[in-house]
Amino acid sequence: MDAGFVKERADDLAALCLDLFQNIETGKVGKAVNFMNGLAIAAERLLVPSGPHGFRITTKIHPFWNLYLNGLGLAIAEANESQRSDRAHSYRLASEGPGFFDRSRSWRTYKLATLNELDLDQEGSVVIQTDISSFYEHIYHHRLENVVKDLAPASTVAMQIDRILSQLAAGRSFGLPVGGQCARILAEVMMTPIDRSLTDGGLVWHRYVDDYTLICRSRQEAYKALSNLSHALADYGLSLNRSKTTILSAKHYRDFVSAQLGDGEDASLALRELDLHFDPYSDSATAEYEKLKQSFEKIDISFLLDLEREKSQPDAFVLAQIGRALKFQEPGVAVQLCATLLDPNNLDSFRASWSKIMRGVYAVRANDEFASIFDAIDNLLDHIPGAAPHLLVPEANMLHYLRAIRFVRKDIRGTFVRRTYDATTSASVRRACIDCWRHWRDRSSFTRLRNQWQNLGADEQRMVWLAAGAFGDEGEKSRKQLRGTLSQAWRLGIETTTKGDFASFYEDWVNNAG
Repeated sequence: MDAGFVKERADDLAALCLDLFQNIETGKVGKAVNFMNGLAIAAERLLVPSGPHGFRITTKIHPFWNLYLNGLGLAIAEANESQRSDRAHSYRLASEGPGFFDRSRSWRTYKLATLNELDLDQEGSVVIQTDISSFYEHIYHHRLENVVKDLAPASTVAMQIDRILSQLAAGRSFGLPVGGQCARILAEVMMTPIDRSLTDGGLVWHRYVDDYTLICRSRQEAYKALSNLSHALADYGLSLNRSKTTILSAKHYRDFVSAQLGDGEDASLALRELDLHFDPYSDSATAEYEKLKQSFEKIDISFLLDLEREKSQPDAFVLAQIGRALKFQEPGVAVQLCATLLDPNNLDSFRASWSKIMRGVYAVRANDEFASIFDAIDNLLDHIPGAAPHLLVPEANMLHYLRAIRFVRKDIRGTFVRRTYDATTSASVRRACIDCWRHWRDRSSFTRLRNQWQNLGADEQRMVWLAAGAFGDEGEKSRKQLRGTLSQAWRLGIETTTKGDFASFYEDWVNNAG
């Protein structure tokens, strides 16, 4: 919902962000730091699976503040890009849209770049692979603020970012909110002076986010290189992850990277190399879709999925590509793939790829071209809460699942969604439950929520307001009764300093969407 609202009201929201920024920069709001300290920036922490066994916390930020923070980040990214070494491969700023970042610069191109280093051919050369321990969590706000000030010394950008980060970190002076574009930019900004220190020290290095590869001519040189890297990180409050630091001979490193990249695995290589990012809103969407669809004529997706199923630890990237590929298959193939992906016997081993799998299933279930297999997919989805309830414990997993079942109501789903809503403490999960009731036109649930309006959080209220459009006269009457509460309930604290306000933009968007 938020993505649709932001996309369709982008001009209004961008103008609101720019107006706020200029008012802070020029002092129209009074002392800038006092104004920023007085804001309440809404955000929620969500649990997300990370790898086959771990978890991480991601931060879901209010849509306006997420947009505003991204704007600050983009301004800094433009100033920082020219300072960056070409050996830093992650999140390079794109020269043109639609996204922030250059998609041609990836983890794969990072690894390939390390293989092209001439020092790898030297007899006795070794390669260090290491990463930064708890990278995002340990970024110290004050040091980051100083680096940002160097990029924009005459602006309040550094102070604004610092104050917003402090609120998102619940007053702590360290940690970036995982999940947003701005956090990725700020992490790269923090690493730029560290990278420069390595270059000045004569090291041969490559980096992707928090992963470093250092190429050295001997083990003695490798020891010195690790010392230099450790010192450079320590200057900014960071340290290496000792358990993930390895030293390999050049030959072993080449073999290891070849295995990582899938070289020699002819079956999956073509799938790995496909760029499956499809923009349905582009001017040439139909042609792009048909071109991608034709790409699969020589790739046996079912065979590749069977190979992954047999592995003790399936390849997360291959599974992600299979998830993205679902919408490009014929219905008969798509339903077979979904049956394998959602089989309770496979779900646990595929759990690290849950989000990619569920996005793929959703894309199929949302496309009427696959109507002939909707019932089969719905039955597969309905078995998950009983067969693998533990996979729905992380809030992010639950959000993907609720999105996939919102198309049609069944008694088993009605019971599940009501129990989930009543039991969860997550505003995002409750809002996803409301979205299910909206799609199902569940009048009794809407009436219950309408009567609890004053007890709902702002995010839930916005979803109920949108849902009201599905309930005819009753919904319209509810909107008339509640309209007077919106300016206060959805207040951001910037309304007296800007032209226009978030609440009125959202209300107008809902009216037009209806």
